[in-house]
Amino acid sequence: MSGMADARTPPRRRPGDVGRGRSGGPGGRPTGARAEGAVRRRASHSLESVVSEAVALLDEAGESALTFRALAARLGGGVGSIYWYVSGKDELVDLAGDHVIASVLAATEGRTHAEDPLDDVRALAVAFFDAVVVRPWLGARFLGNTEQQPNGMLLYERLGQQVMRLGLPPRQSFEAVSAVLGFVVGTAADLGRQPTPDGPERDSGLEEHVEHWRALDEEQFPFVHFVLDEFATHDDGEQFRAGLDLLLSGLRLQARG
Repeated sequence: MSGMADARTPPRRRPGDVGRGRSGGPGGRPTGARAEGAVRRRASHSLESVVSEAVALLDEAGESALTFRALAARLGGGVGSIYWYVSGKDELVDLAGDHVIASVLAATEGRTHAEDPLDDVRALAVAFFDAVVVRPWLGARFLGNTEQQPNGMLLYERLGQQVMRLGLPPRQSFEAVSAVLGFVVGTAADLGRQPTPDGPERDSGLEEHVEHWRALDEEQFPFVHFVLDEFATHDDGEQFRAGLDLLLSGLRLQARG
């Protein structure tokens, strides 16, 4: 697919934005001794390293832990040097999210030519889910600022092109892609707020929910008791894939109709 070279390349600062808001020479660059010091600080790291370390911080402790002071400490430079690349935290988180989505695009680059286009839709959706479920910060940012998320748009386009192969009209195609992405992001974001899958905290929390369900009146909650054993032993990843398959089965029926 065209544009994949861009998807694999870390985001780059636009030349006109470098040093935005700072006083000094043309383009906002500092002059004299300040310029020399700024060049030294800027040379200590790159936009790629800034974004990569931002992703690491976000993954470790969430969006609240990402401060320019913490990021500068990891990079070994001054806080001011980070402003050579981003104007603020919002832009940095957008770029971090797009950096992660670039890896999803790279991992699914060959999933665009399956005989059954829904196989490719499923592969793209699962890969995106796997990236978001461990990053609660990412789902809320997806396509929130398309100017800073070109890889997000490429993922949206790639998924849409597979849906186009079903021969659905524009409105149904748009609704199909929206439904798939909504299910992926919504489910991943919900699971991402819970304790680590397969960890002791998750098991303990699940047991508490099971006991709560078991104590409910069976006549008032017949469905809850009907599925209680399944709920008690379910795997979140398998449940997501089962729900995705149900969604895609409905899309297949729509395409055949």
